[in-house]
Amino acid sequence: MTTSAAALRRPVLADLVPAGAGRARGAAVTAALVLAGTALVAVLSQVAVPLPFTPVPLSLGTFGVLVVGAALGPARATASLGLYLLAGVAGVGWFAGGASGWQFASFGYLLGYVVAAAVVGALARRGADRSVWGTIGAMLAGNVTVYAFGVPWLTAYLGVDLPTALGLGVVPFLLGDAVKAIVAAVLLPSAWALVRRAQR
Repeated sequence: MTTSAAALRRPVLADLVPAGAGRARGAAVTAALVLAGTALVAVLSQVAVPLPFTPVPLSLGTFGVLVVGAALGPARATASLGLYLLAGVAGVGWFAGGASGWQFASFGYLLGYVVAAAVVGALARRGADRSVWGTIGAMLAGNVTVYAFGVPWLTAYLGVDLPTALGLGVVPFLLGDAVKAIVAAVLLPSAWALVRRAQR
């Protein structure tokens, strides 16, 4: 790793969890963090509201994905959301509304979850989650990533054109995305402020 690359690599919140001595203990802590991220997304995904005009539900799952990405960093967050996706495809009913499998209109968004977690985690590694505007930017990047996977899947699954898919799968959720970004912009920088205070 070059000096400039090392300078960009900053701790994420999960790095502050004591791993203890020994490789096995460190691996156990990493596994616990990955499972905790998976569980958080699974729980928040159950806070879902079906909308009568679109097959894509309104849920807190995306918020969970983006916060997990920022808190765990790219590698652990990718593992966490990869586990969430694979277990759900295998039959665990923890997608929004208790869904599982892959043959439904909003599955593309779940594919985007994995990539979005990695994107937000990478931005957090560069310190984006330590300021309000940096966090909002990271949340925006994560949401765009989710839509980049969700909208093409929705288009193909429903057999509709792109404007229709945007009307069904993006426009109804923009206000909620803005609110989630603001909440994250309060929570994450506040967490870092507490860390800095504790380290004094």
